[in-house]
Amino acid sequence: MRLSPLRRGLYAAALGTTMTIVGAVPASAQDRDQGTTTSPQTARISKVGVAKRRLNVRAGRKAVVAGTVLPRAAGRIAYLQIRTGRRWHTIDRDRTGARGRYALRERRRTPMSARVRLLVRGHGVRAKRRIGRMNVYRVALASWYGPGFYGRRTGCGGTLGYSQLGVAHKTLPCGTKVTLRHNGRRVRVPVIDRGPYVGAREYDLTAATARKLRFRGHGGILTTR
Repeated sequence: MRLSPLRRGLYAAALGTTMTIVGAVPASAQDRDQGTTTSPQTARISKVGVAKRRLNVRAGRKAVVAGTVLPRAAGRIAYLQIRTGRRWHTIDRDRTGARGRYALRERRRTPMSARVRLLVRGHGVRAKRRIGRMNVYRVALASWYGPGFYGRRTGCGGTLGYSQLGVAHKTLPCGTKVTLRHNGRRVRVPVIDRGPYVGAREYDLTAATARKLRFRGHGGILTTR
């Protein structure tokens, strides 16, 4: 069919417009063709799972925290951090494997007690999770007291009662918090009194504290602060 110059121009313009629309490729498809799809490693971290947690250990033994970062991806960095003063300090780090798993370990040779958290970073994303308190213990000799002393003033200015939680210590400042562990139980209590003054005993537990720990008589107890 023979077309006039004007019709040929209109036909060509219409054809060119149609081809442009048909040939257009969505941006997401272009990304796939060019290999620039969103990487699993740039996906938002939705969960920092903890499958294993050993935070109460004796001095010289390893504390352990292990788990999985979701969505699973290799290359993220997991940090184990403790709070000292007003700052968080990294004590170990690990890079996640293909299944998103991490394992963090720390061996402390001196007693300490500090809050612990996990920090995970990777390709512009960041997630945090607090996981409790790390307690590194030593053994101290202790005893307990209470009956016969109820109603009396303590060395720190209070009055001792049947349900009073705390310990007596010869030199620690009044109000200092100490963590005690015995028979698989743990309490964190303040120094409320002075003593003990018998042998090499370091702590005198109030009767309420001893009951919490199922501590009887006198002997070794795990402690940190």
